[in-house]
Amino acid sequence: MLAYKPQLMACSIEERWKPLVKYLYHLNISRDGMKRMLVVQPTIFCLDLETVIAPKVRFLQDIGVRNDAVGNVLVKFPPVLTYSLYRKLRPVVIFLRTKAGVTEDDIGKVIALDPQLMGCSIAHKLEASVKYFRSLGIYHLVLGQMVADFPTLLRYNVDVLRPKYQYLRRVMVRPLKDLIEFPRFFSYSLEHRIEPRHKVLVANRINMKLRYMLPGSDEEFAQRVQEAVERRARFEAGEATPETSGAPETPSGNGNGVAAAAACQEMEAD
Repeated sequence: MLAYKPQLMACSIEERWKPLVKYLYHLNISRDGMKRMLVVQPTIFCLDLETVIAPKVRFLQDIGVRNDAVGNVLVKFPPVLTYSLYRKLRPVVIFLRTKAGVTEDDIGKVIALDPQLMGCSIAHKLEASVKYFRSLGIYHLVLGQMVADFPTLLRYNVDVLRPKYQYLRRVMVRPLKDLIEFPRFFSYSLEHRIEPRHKVLVANRINMKLRYMLPGSDEEFAQRVQEAVERRARFEAGEATPETSGAPETPSGNGNGVAAAAACQEMEAD
């Protein structure tokens, strides 16, 4: 570590390290958490606590990140402490509120769940994502709710989003409402998850909500399909009705119906 960041040797243990460690403990950050912060962003331990670090922690608290979640934000994305508060952090939050439709009540939760959003370029990432969703007919408050449900949504490249959306609409023949209800759809691989499972549903002549179709292992999915097929058989035999079967899946006559983008890390010094 010292070979990689020799400037750490110039940081005073008494003036920098000890006060910061005590402060981080106060934020309920464990030793393992501090170790991760040191490995990911070692220069944090040379930043001034009172003028650089504490104001950013207060900012996170002010926008609604719960006190018990602030430490986790710093551990998940240590670079947030290196960004300019006024040139980076505030503008991103303002953009999410005014352009992406995230409400005041949800903004703290969004940042807590995906602090990497704070590192994204507004001009080169966030604006392009919002523009794409608007082109689909998804506007402001609806988009904001989708982001609140799945904050990573805005970090995917449009080139990753587009083929999945086209498959959903043209091949699966699903309404836009399905995507709005389950924005995590975009987190699944088209080739290895979405397309294969859709083909299974078509082959078995059943429909299934996206939230039941995509999550879980292949074994769990196969079990859900089998249960849906059995329910349809009982329904067709007059032994059950869709309303009383208690199933998340809906029998159908025709069957129509992953990795997140890397965090945007643009270092800006205070």
